[in-house]
Amino acid sequence: MSYRDPIEPELLQAISLEAPRALIHRFADLVRESGTEAEWTAAREVASHLRKWGVPYTVHEPLLYLSVPEEASLEILEPESGTLRAKTPSFSVSTDGRPLRARVVYVSSGHGTAADTFDAPLDTAADVQGRIVLTEGFPSPQKVLTIQQRGASGIVFIHPGEEIHEMICTTIWGAPDLDSLPRKPSVPVVSVNRPDGDRLIRHAQDGALEVALHTRLREGWMRCPVVVAEIRGMEEPEVFLLAHGHIDSWHVGIGDNATGDAALLELARVFWTNRNHLRRTFRVAWWAGHSTGRYAGSTWYADTHALDLVQNCIAHMNIDSPGCRWATEYEDISWMPEAEAFAQAAIRDATGKPSFGERAHRAGDWSFNNLGLSGFFMLFSTMPKPLLEEKGYYPVGGCGANIAWHTEGDTLEVFDEANLARDLRAYATAVVRALNAPVHPLDFRATIRELRETLTTYQEAAGPHFDFSQALREADTLHGALDRFYAHAAELVSRPVSNPAVRAANHTLRRIGRQLVTLNFARADRFRHDPAVPVPPLPDLAPARQLASADPDMKGFIQAHLVRGQNRVIWTLRAAAQIAGGLE
Repeated sequence: MSYRDPIEPELLQAISLEAPRALIHRFADLVRESGTEAEWTAAREVASHLRKWGVPYTVHEPLLYLSVPEEASLEILEPESGTLRAKTPSFSVSTDGRPLRARVVYVSSGHGTAADTFDAPLDTAADVQGRIVLTEGFPSPQKVLTIQQRGASGIVFIHPGEEIHEMICTTIWGAPDLDSLPRKPSVPVVSVNRPDGDRLIRHAQDGALEVALHTRLREGWMRCPVVVAEIRGMEEPEVFLLAHGHIDSWHVGIGDNATGDAALLELARVFWTNRNHLRRTFRVAWWAGHSTGRYAGSTWYADTHALDLVQNCIAHMNIDSPGCRWATEYEDISWMPEAEAFAQAAIRDATGKPSFGERAHRAGDWSFNNLGLSGFFMLFSTMPKPLLEEKGYYPVGGCGANIAWHTEGDTLEVFDEANLARDLRAYATAVVRALNAPVHPLDFRATIRELRETLTTYQEAAGPHFDFSQALREADTLHGALDRFYAHAAELVSRPVSNPAVRAANHTLRRIGRQLVTLNFARADRFRHDPAVPVPPLPDLAPARQLASADPDMKGFIQAHLVRGQNRVIWTLRAAAQIAGGLE
């Protein structure tokens, strides 16, 4: 049975919508674009509530590197003339009055299906050199990078509905450094809606379409607010849970993310009021630069406070798009395997509802994977799938699955008070259990089971061309060491958090997590950031899926890659086993 804290009933009873409601209605008048006075106004609103309640907080003022879209259009030159409404994503190249003119080639990306508006595969057969590529879906970083690398001069994306969603197209996570700077997009990108896109496809398939792309963006270093509140624990104050969400928005962004900002604010109030019951510290952060900086605010924080995070953070909990209309179910929630049982129990116990999750996406201010922090939640409550089908909605990345996401339509109508109150109960339950459980509620045996399944899948794909048996043996050895560790930890659950044996066990858990999270979710080293593209399980070994079908030369390259990748896996699993066994 999962840990339940005695104070949970009192905490849940204390939740109120008074402050959340006031903040959401105030934000309904603020276009909280990063780097603007409206974003600073939003930060001051949050800070004023914290100050009124006496919650300790800091308003940081980092310089963040942002790309802010200002205007865009698509001009048809042949076979007819006219100008279509368009939007340009953050980090597109700005044409600045010198439009890009070129012929258009259509590259299919699953047109006619709504299965994957973000990362559907592209047709790789078309010659796109020097052409403007027309394709379906959102301008995801991976698509833009792929098309750019194939020599296209520009890209037009067709969004799946009547509206055009605001997006960001760079693979660079946070501020560029000298290693990632060369990956900045080098072509102009625009998006159009589905009706206009269908018309463009017909012309392109006839081979007669020539267009001009107009884009204007404001790019550079901008000073932004990052608000961080800290409610110190009574027994182990240096150890903390980080709850976070973004304060900036596209347009007024009620479902994404005014409701999340309000949820964070109410959690800060409730836990400050009950601070004498907290064993560890609760840290609450509102990020800038989410929408126009590829998570620039959370990345700045991860960089600036990296050593503290690595040493002392139990886990991070992302809050984005709770409390939206029609969002009655808990499906497609992000969590790492070691946090799954804990997160599901918190949701079930607080709401009476089951929850279903998935591997955490490389998105949503999860800027802590390389540091090795366990994480849970990103998007939260969502519309039930039959209702999505009934409404004809396609997948989006927030707003409880409302397709107002990232559009001018994300206004007060998207907010649902009852759903936010229910979501707050689940969040508060997760927070108090993470802070007060004598032993951190992270089960890394679940992580090893997932890693073992991944290794088995890769072995089946590679067949006789590569042998993962040594990595599998090391995974089994680590699982045995973890069984022994958790058996010992079970004897500590009645002791206080400040007990030296309890502190030592939790320190061990955090150290194990720093090993296994990076192994499963990162390619780059601990103090860098992987690109904003999908990261497969055990990414160093993922090329095993291509091994059997590769030509002889490529097979050799893949095998060399896998030898090095398996070395990392084995070394990391051994290190984790030594930590679990108290041998370091």
